Amino acid sequence: MRNTMLRFVFACALMSSPALAQVASLSGTDGQNALGTVPCAALAGQPLKNCPAELRRKDDGTATLAVQLDTGEVRRIYFTDGKPDSSSSTSKITSETRGEILVIFIDPGEVYEIPKAALAAQ
Repeated sequence: MRNTMLRFVFACALMSSPALAQVASLSGTDGQNALGTVPCAALAGQPLKNCPAELRRKDDGTATLAVQLDTGEVRRIYFTDGKPDSSSSTSKITSETRGEILVIFIDPGEVYEIPKAALAAQ
């Protein structure tokens, strides 16, 4: 029961995040995986727009965020203990925290925003 409640809280956190406030669309979750949108930009200087995304979590503390870019490409960002450590790109990945939002940068100009609560350990 506790695990189910935590998964529900995770889904609510993803939906109610300021980063997703523009068009929050959590279409489904099973507690480990969630579908929705995240603000993203595929090119430097491009404004953020809501991109379809799927977050897949594992019991070992790792997670994968798959984001559909407007270029048709899917960018995968890999997390360990809530921190991005690599991506499907060979380019450098960095991140910074802005309040409750984790902003991820992949050189030369990709930007992604995700609520920290969505990546928090359950």
